[in-house]
Amino acid sequence: MGKLFGTDGVRGEANRYPMNAEIAFAIGQAVVYLLKKEHHRTRIVIGKDTRISGYMLEGSLESGITSMGGDPYLLGVLPTPGIAFIAQSMRADAGIVISASHNPYQDNGIKIFSGSGFKLSDEQEETIEDLMLSNTLHTLVPPVKEMGQAFRLEDVHGRYIVFLKNTFPRDLSMEGMKIVIDTANGAAYKVAPEMFWELGADLEVIHNNPNGININDRCGSQYTQDLKKKVVESGAEIGLAFDGDGDRLIAVDEKGQEITGDQILLICANVLKNQDKLKNDLLISTVMSNLGLRIACKKYGFKYHASKVGDRYVLEDMLSLGGVIGGEESGHMIFLDHHTTGDGIITAIQLIAAMVRTGKPLSELAKMMDIYPQSLINVDVKSKPDVLTVPQIVKVVKGVEKKLGDDGRVLVRYSGTQNMCRVMVEGPSDDVTKKYCKEIADIIKSALG
Repeated sequence: MGKLFGTDGVRGEANRYPMNAEIAFAIGQAVVYLLKKEHHRTRIVIGKDTRISGYMLEGSLESGITSMGGDPYLLGVLPTPGIAFIAQSMRADAGIVISASHNPYQDNGIKIFSGSGFKLSDEQEETIEDLMLSNTLHTLVPPVKEMGQAFRLEDVHGRYIVFLKNTFPRDLSMEGMKIVIDTANGAAYKVAPEMFWELGADLEVIHNNPNGININDRCGSQYTQDLKKKVVESGAEIGLAFDGDGDRLIAVDEKGQEITGDQILLICANVLKNQDKLKNDLLISTVMSNLGLRIACKKYGFKYHASKVGDRYVLEDMLSLGGVIGGEESGHMIFLDHHTTGDGIITAIQLIAAMVRTGKPLSELAKMMDIYPQSLINVDVKSKPDVLTVPQIVKVVKGVEKKLGDDGRVLVRYSGTQNMCRVMVEGPSDDVTKKYCKEIADIIKSALG
């Protein structure tokens, strides 16, 4: 039995190991055992997205938690950041999210937040994993009279909506603003439309009829074709695409052009800087962000830091370096002044606030950053030695870096979850990036494939 927790909890095909009922039951037990305190009932909130497998995993977690003497509070369908918020606001000991984010419906996942709204540390996840794999949990259960009870929390949507609305500046208004949103048939399908409607937006909603198997299906942040079309057809000022669990946002401008996470980060960071709210004059993104982002940061007078890929690493660096805004090119952004984790709806609110405050259309704001052509090739590999120890890979990478000079960059990294090496090259033109990317990928394939 291998490692269960990846960079974002446990994830896999639903109803198959490790995303089956047995593992969910064990996670429920282990979390309660880890968080147990004397003279205190362990309270854990559980929420999910719209996948059909969510019912099975929810029931298994509920059983595991109650069997170990904890009390689960069932929230039903709610975005991941909403579950983190409810865990924090009701002072629960933890919040468990059942979701595989932007993955197709066949997959599901379990991730855990502490009672403070932050994801559990690597060390805590390792402790949970050790408890599960030790096959001793069944010996640790309490007597029957100390078992837990399950509760269903009512009106969590309303509480989360109030929280979200309070992140929109009181001196601004989106009254009558034409907005199209795509909820990916996912966790934001109720909350997002209600929230924007309450703030007065002239709203049109697509892909908001989940049936258990249509989550992320050619819609949402991964597939913006329908949103682009609807924005142009309806004359909307902005289109907002969320992913299945509502923690990511990709935007579309009034001309139907997709706006990347990097561009959103820059737009929002610049507004914060102009208001003297950009703490330490710092923006944090990952090594996968476009070269254009760090160049634009320099242009607008703030510092830039690149973290490892994954929102938990972005957050770690934000906390250690004192940043209030950070995120990933994929649209996962954290506004620490508002929330402890990435929230697609909060990101959308801050982007709209930037448009209203500056009086500029999104297409104009997006021009603040030039996007460098980028080529990415995934190479299947049989082993994952440190690339700096493979002479032929080092030679080709150094050769390409020398040719690109200051006009581009090379990034070679292994996938954290698959036997795959990712090669990314940015440069002055599509032809150049594709040529150099293939050159490096071919060498990696011959050396490690």
